[in-house]
Amino acid sequence: MSNILIIKHGSLGDIAQISGVLRDIREAHKDKKIFILTTIHYVELLSRCPYLDGVLMDKRLPRWNLFYLLKLRRMLNKFNFTHVYDLQNSSRTSFYRKYLLKIKNWSSSETALQKGEKKKDFDNESVLERFKVQLNISNVNTKYTLKPDFTWSCIKVDKIVNKYFGKKFVLIFPFCSPQLPHKKWLYFNDLIKIIKSKHTNLEIVVAPDPNEIEEAKKINATTILNNGVPLNIIELAGLINKSSYIIANDTGPAHMAAHLGRKGIVLFGPHTTAKKVSIETDNFRAISVNNLNELSAEKVYLEIKDKLELIN
Repeated sequence: MSNILIIKHGSLGDIAQISGVLRDIREAHKDKKIFILTTIHYVELLSRCPYLDGVLMDKRLPRWNLFYLLKLRRMLNKFNFTHVYDLQNSSRTSFYRKYLLKIKNWSSSETALQKGEKKKDFDNESVLERFKVQLNISNVNTKYTLKPDFTWSCIKVDKIVNKYFGKKFVLIFPFCSPQLPHKKWLYFNDLIKIIKSKHTNLEIVVAPDPNEIEEAKKINATTILNNGVPLNIIELAGLINKSSYIIANDTGPAHMAAHLGRKGIVLFGPHTTAKKVSIETDNFRAISVNNLNELSAEKVYLEIKDKLELIN
């Protein structure tokens, strides 16, 4: 039996974004088994996805490691893949196309380019619009691509949350990658102080990953852990889905919140635009400024005040 391969190594926000793409590919290949090649960080998460039949792991070792590449090729060839949907669209996956998986039906941003169009120009379009074009050129109808629904990722977290409090909560994500400090807004504690003074019915909550626990201690909010351990991705999805409102830097959890249909706001500096990363929805909006350091807590509060007042 022939099978379909999807490649998506990460990141977390990107995994949330492709929920609609996965569903459209599933609809286009109802009689096939669909597998996704990803990294170890997302194996458990993607194993929950109802549009996939299996998850394969890529260690993404250096490309000069010929032993690993041969092992990976042997593993992939066992599945008799007839179509590949490259959703990572990276130099690595281009390398795989050229040397590991010489499959005629390969869908990528490169195969989606019109005659004379340059990839850098194509990449200026929004993420989801690019996926739409890519799939359409591969004869896949895109009913769901532009409206990702990430709710398949969630589990109930009532037992975890109820150990801390029993009221509605605002979930904040004040962290960002140490490699991307320009994406970090520095005034979350000032904003928390304003919210607590005006909305005593709301708990302010933070959910750090293992590398953020020490930083979380500096935030004037309730830190949510599961028996002293940071939440895993599935638990985090459940926490986001249970929250009443989200305030975040441009991070993976912000994209999760957007595609879980939650209400919230994300803060952008000049590093990119909300449109390009396809994060805004009817419920989830963005504040975009030229300099995050000049965005005051008072201004952010004025943007979200009406939304917080509606939380009973």
